[in-house]
Amino acid sequence: MTAGQAADPATAPNPTAARRFPPVAELAVTSLGLVVIGGILMASYVPRRPPLGLPAGVAAVSAVLILGSAILLARLPGFAWNRFLLVFRWALLAYAISAGMIAFAFIRDHTRGAPLALVLVMLVIYTLDVPLIIAFTVARYATRAN
Repeated sequence: MTAGQAADPATAPNPTAARRFPPVAELAVTSLGLVVIGGILMASYVPRRPPLGLPAGVAAVSAVLILGSAILLARLPGFAWNRFLLVFRWALLAYAISAGMIAFAFIRDHTRGAPLALVLVMLVIYTLDVPLIIAFTVARYATRAN
């Protein structure tokens, strides 16, 4: 390798690419998958009242996974938090709008009481899952100064 190649940022090795990270994205993706399954179960019963046992269990496991993902993320030393927060905020805005439209559809279909509360809990998890996955993926490849 010549001196010119080493100074070129495009060919220089990325120190964050070789760094090992805890399974933050994997836990969040699993959480997202469970929330989607729970949402499909709930939607399949509209406008009738759905059984809440399985969707509530799925939502609880999903919440534990996203919480675990957030704890692992918070314990990362030397993480590009500025980049993470920048991406997270904009993605959160987009997915909050999306979740709001889905919530409106359930309300419009006359979903009430415990089923609506469970759907709203799953939508909150969905609203946090996707921005976390996107922002973590971006920030893990950014340098700390970014």
